Amino acid sequence: MNKREIYSSEHELFRKTVRHFLEKEFEPNRERWEAQGHFDREFFRKAGEAGILCPTLPEEYGGAGGDFLYSAIVLEEGAAFSNIGLSLTMHSEIVGNYILHYGSEEIKQRFLPRMATGELVGALGMTEPGAGSDVKAIRTSANLAGGHYVLNGAKTFISNATVADFVVVVAKTDPAAGAKGVSLLIAEKDMPGFTKGAPLRKMGLKSQDTGELFFADVCIPVANLLGEQGKGFTYSMQELPWERLQLAISAMAAAEAAFQWTVDYVRERKAFGQSVLDFQATRFSLAELKTEIQIGRIFVDHCIAQLAKGGLDSTTASMAKYWCSDLQCKVVDVGVQLHGGYGYMWEYPIARAYVDARAQRIYGGTNEIMKELISRTL
Repeated sequence: MNKREIYSSEHELFRKTVRHFLEKEFEPNRERWEAQGHFDREFFRKAGEAGILCPTLPEEYGGAGGDFLYSAIVLEEGAAFSNIGLSLTMHSEIVGNYILHYGSEEIKQRFLPRMATGELVGALGMTEPGAGSDVKAIRTSANLAGGHYVLNGAKTFISNATVADFVVVVAKTDPAAGAKGVSLLIAEKDMPGFTKGAPLRKMGLKSQDTGELFFADVCIPVANLLGEQGKGFTYSMQELPWERLQLAISAMAAAEAAFQWTVDYVRERKAFGQSVLDFQATRFSLAELKTEIQIGRIFVDHCIAQLAKGGLDSTTASMAKYWCSDLQCKVVDVGVQLHGGYGYMWEYPIARAYVDARAQRIYGGTNEIMKELISRTL
């Protein structure tokens, strides 16, 4: 692939730090974490010690004060390790940003420094059993009673659910107001009535923590409200360009990794007296993928640069999310085919990449929803 111009030498040094951390702390534990359905809580603390949590947080809140490119590197490097970067950036860049952008100063001081060290792990409680991409359809309620909100409802498919110390919950504070009745509240794990289900058994991303959350008359102090009551939907929409770009970034990095694994394999694998790469059908297939990956990489790097300037719009982010995740799935499918029977074996990374990729077209807003949003600008 061509040399990328968006990263400085400082960024590349950080990339080496992230890669070394994942090789040391993730890969040796991967099989055990896949079996138990989630990574250990200690993983976040070690990530904090390594300096790869919350790299964009201002220094006054315990972060490094870096730009978005540092978080993009976490996503890219994590893509070759079962997309673990998405769990890290869910904590750092999604939950962290909600608190940074909309939390009171007291909330920022209470949560952000400990998020940067990994002492606290955050999650976002948005998806429900009956409400996925349609945020306005959520049924979790938070009724104001005195100095507390009384929270009731359930959330599902929640990243970091098992290990989370707190959750930013999307809830209806005024059901009659539609989108203007949605608010964001911080629910802490020790609050009475807040319980967690067992880790969900997924087709892929087996080492990543995904679970269910239940709220039964959970009393949440008014101080744990993020921003203004009734502005939760607006806040969510404001964060979407970066959230969707994160998925595009991880998709492109995963596609590149799968492509390279495949090239390396077919170069060494022999069939009918020659390497599989020597067959014209193989070369043409890989030539097409290399071209599409290069196109996607240039587009995503453009989006990253636009975001750094504050100019990435939601429509372009939706384009990046759907197109890159579609490409990721195409690349891993070809990769499995060119690996032959070994591509179906779990010990080969291409097999894990195949099942991990499928969720990319679903979470963060399905690709069908992305196309619907894009079509509204026609």
